[in-house]
Amino acid sequence: MKRFAQLIEEVTASTKTTDKTSAIVRYFTHANAEDKIWVLALFTGRRLKRTISSTRLHEWAADLAGIPLWLFEETYHNVGDLSETIALILPESNSQTDKPLHYWMEYLNELSTRTDEEKKEGIINAWYELGTAERFVFNKLMSATFRIGVSQGVVVNALAKLYNVDAQVITHRIIGKWDPFTTNFEELLTGEHIDTDVSKPYPFYLAYPLEEGLESLGNVKDWQAEWKWDGIRGQIIKRKGELFVWSRGEELITEKFPEYQQLLEYIPDGTAIDGEVICFNNNGPMPFSILQTRIGRKNVSKKILEDAPVVFLAYDIIEYNGEDIRSNTQQERRVILERIVDEVRLQYADKHEVKPEEPFVLQLSPLVEVETWDELTSKREMSRDMLSEGIMLKRKESIYQTGRKRGDWWKWKVEPLSIDCVLVAAQKGSGRRSSLYTDYTFAVRDKDGKLITFAKAYSGLTDKEFAQVDDFVKRNILEKFGPVRTVKPQLVFELGFEGIAASSRHKSGVAVRFPRMLRWRKDKPVEEINTLDDLKALLQTYGSAKDEDNG
Repeated sequence: MKRFAQLIEEVTASTKTTDKTSAIVRYFTHANAEDKIWVLALFTGRRLKRTISSTRLHEWAADLAGIPLWLFEETYHNVGDLSETIALILPESNSQTDKPLHYWMEYLNELSTRTDEEKKEGIINAWYELGTAERFVFNKLMSATFRIGVSQGVVVNALAKLYNVDAQVITHRIIGKWDPFTTNFEELLTGEHIDTDVSKPYPFYLAYPLEEGLESLGNVKDWQAEWKWDGIRGQIIKRKGELFVWSRGEELITEKFPEYQQLLEYIPDGTAIDGEVICFNNNGPMPFSILQTRIGRKNVSKKILEDAPVVFLAYDIIEYNGEDIRSNTQQERRVILERIVDEVRLQYADKHEVKPEEPFVLQLSPLVEVETWDELTSKREMSRDMLSEGIMLKRKESIYQTGRKRGDWWKWKVEPLSIDCVLVAAQKGSGRRSSLYTDYTFAVRDKDGKLITFAKAYSGLTDKEFAQVDDFVKRNILEKFGPVRTVKPQLVFELGFEGIAASSRHKSGVAVRFPRMLRWRKDKPVEEINTLDDLKALLQTYGSAKDEDNG
C-alpha cells in the first residue's frame, strides 16, 4: 500500500506526461501481479462501490480524533477534501503495517456486506494500521471518490513501453468487461481472455478539434463530411448469437436500450458497428435533453420508450464477418457499412410492418455532400437546425485508429451559445484545486433586477485567473452554506454552453449543457449582464421546450 500511495503522490505531483509515465513504469516493474491488476483497473476508470456513507465517516473520524463534529466540519470545509481531512486529523498509529493493495481491496469488498457497527470496527482498525498517505488513499477507495490525473493513454503507453507491445494492442486488450477480483494480469496483457469475452468492444477512434482553416486539409474531395450528432457514442456488437451495446465510457448499456434487441436477428454474426445512440422520431433527431431522461434509469418504462425513442445512427463498421477491418480505408468501410445497414432494413421489412411514423432503429448517418470548402462552411451554419454540434471530417484513405490522433479525423463544431452573467457563489475544487475556490455558481437578472442562478461551471480559466478569483471569494464572502460561500456579485463572466433546455428543477426554468467560462469580462459592469429573458430567448430559438427533468 505504501508503494501505491507513493505512486499516487508521484503522478499527481507532476504535470509532465513523461514523469507520470516513468512513475507508472517503475511501479509495474516491481509490483506483484495481484496489485498490478488493481492499479490498472483504478487508473482506467473502473468504478468502485462506496463502502460506507460520508455521514458515518464524519462521525467516526471526529470521534476518533477527539474533536466535536462542528470542528471537524469546519476543518473539512477548509481542507476541501473529506479523505484528506480524515487522514490529517486522525492520531498517528504506532502499529503501522504495509499490506499490499489487493489485500485492502478485498478487505473493503468484504466489509461492504457488514453491518454499520462491524464496518465501524473494520474501518477504525484499518486507519490504525495505515500511515497518513496510505489512509488518504484508503479513504478515497472506501468512499468511491478515487480519481487520478492520468489519462488511459498514459497508462497504456507505460505498459507498452514496459512490455514491448504496441499501444493499440494494449488498449484493445484492456477494454471491455473484466473484473479485477477474478482477472489475471498477465492473461489480460497477453490477450488470452479476449476469445472468452464475446462482447468485447474496440477502442474508439476520437477526433481533434479543427483549429486551422479548411484549406490546410487540401482537396475537399479527399474528405468525408458528416454531421456531428449530439448523443452517446457507442458500438453495437453481434457475436455468437448475442447482441451487445457499449458506450464510449466502456459501459455495457445493452439493457438500457432494449429497442436494439430487434436487430439481433438481422445483423450478421461477427459485426461491430460504431455510431451514436440518439433519440429520434419521424422528424429526425431529438434534443439531447430527451435522451437524458433515459440516462441513469435502472428501469425503462413503456412511457419512456414512447417519449424518448432511440435509434442507432451508424457511421462506421470496424468488424465484419468476424474480422477486424480497422486497417481498411474509411471509404472501404463506408461501402461495407452502407450495404450492411441496407440489408438489415430490408430483412426486417420482409417480416414486419414498417410504420412511417416510427423510424427504423438502425439508421445510416448521412454524408454531407459538397463540392467546395465554401459550400461546407455554409452547410455547417445549418448545424443547430439539424440538432447537430457541427461537422465531422474524415480522410477517405484513413484507417480506424485508437484514441485521439491528429491528421485524419477532425471535429468542426459550431460556436457555443453564450451569456454574460455574474458570479454569486463558490466552493472549493478537488484534487490539486482542493484548497482553491474554483467551482462557481452564476446568475442573470430577471425583469425586476433580482439575480437568478442558472448554471455552475468550473473550467475555462487559467491557473492565474483561478487564483485571482479565489482571492476575491475569500475577501468577499457574504454567507456560508456548508462548503458553499455566497459572494458579492461583482465579477462578470461570459459563460458558454452547447445546448439549452427547459427544466423544472432550476429556478431559472432552464438548464444548460456543458457550461464553461469562455472569458472573464473585466470590461463589463454587473449592470450590463444578460437577463433571464435573454436566456429564455435562447431556449425558444435553440432549445427543447420539453422539460429535461420530467420528459
